[in-house]
Amino acid sequence: MNSSLWYEVKDADEVPSPSLLVYPERVKKNIQTMIGMVADVNRLRPHIKTHKSGDIIDLQVAQGIRKFKCATLTEAELLGQKEVDDVLWAYQPLGPHICNFIKLIKTYRNTSFSTLVDNSDSISAISEAAEKAGITVSLYLDLNVGMNRTGVEPGEYAIALYQKIYEDPNLEATGLHAYDGHIRDPDPVARKKDCDQAFEKVTRLKSQLEQMGMLVPTVVAGGSPSFPFHAKRPGVEVSPGTTLLWDERYATLFDDMDFIPAAVLFTRVLSKPAPGILCLDLGHKSVAPEMNFPRVRIFGMEALKQVSQSEEHLVLSNENLVDFKIGQACYALPMHICPTVAKYPEMLTVEDGELSGSWKVHARDH
Repeated sequence: MNSSLWYEVKDADEVPSPSLLVYPERVKKNIQTMIGMVADVNRLRPHIKTHKSGDIIDLQVAQGIRKFKCATLTEAELLGQKEVDDVLWAYQPLGPHICNFIKLIKTYRNTSFSTLVDNSDSISAISEAAEKAGITVSLYLDLNVGMNRTGVEPGEYAIALYQKIYEDPNLEATGLHAYDGHIRDPDPVARKKDCDQAFEKVTRLKSQLEQMGMLVPTVVAGGSPSFPFHAKRPGVEVSPGTTLLWDERYATLFDDMDFIPAAVLFTRVLSKPAPGILCLDLGHKSVAPEMNFPRVRIFGMEALKQVSQSEEHLVLSNENLVDFKIGQACYALPMHICPTVAKYPEMLTVEDGELSGSWKVHARDH
């Protein structure tokens, strides 16, 4: 075996396929890179939606990270079980999830929880539930800075919403939240310009609120692509997520960022049904299927074209008739790691080329 291939497992015959492999030393290196970029670890609020793993949370806490961001109530509960200091559930609660969130607050009292809102009705519903429960709920105002997915555009209505939170005795106005996931220019200079332009609206709104006498304790901004730029803004908390494991899509788009892949898919050649056709046991159930092809980068098979995928199978065109053997072990970097992780109940850990154990994907369910 070529020792330069960091992803290979020495006893590959013992690895079931498909499997998700994770490399703890590479995860630790990515955590250290994150901390180095932001300088002050207290400004880091990493998103756990990528890994959903208590073991990776433990690695971050060991490096001094105590604040986190998450996407689901299950992720929020996992962070409460870990007794981290502060959790932002960055998803507006609706229906029974409002009461479920309040139950979480009352259950895990060693952790401060907050969530976000972008409209008056949600503010009123959360206030009513908080009053009934006899607690105060912390809310961020979610801002739309160009992604057009959630949030309210900075302006007069945003000021009115923040004031509604601020003056409500059942609520605490915790600050502003701005996710700019639409900013993805591969050129770091252009990406920074887009990021600064979008964030200027947040800065202006914060200033307007403070001039009106309202405190804005915290601003949480950005994801992974904009992390390098928000990391340099004094007083702004940053919430990268994909940076923990990285993936082929971000590695290709953002080669200015010093993160390294820390998780790969283990798969095997399943069949050679016809000349020029190869099939791997890597279907929809094993890798995020929402991307166009290619959905993975398969090491050593980059020249083969990914042509179709079903629940259990990934079909490749092998026009050059390269001789791959049935059962041959293959390693693949997913284009999108976050929803890929959720497909596995556990990640198999690999250290020094050996299987060393497993990390449960604790929060893979909603």
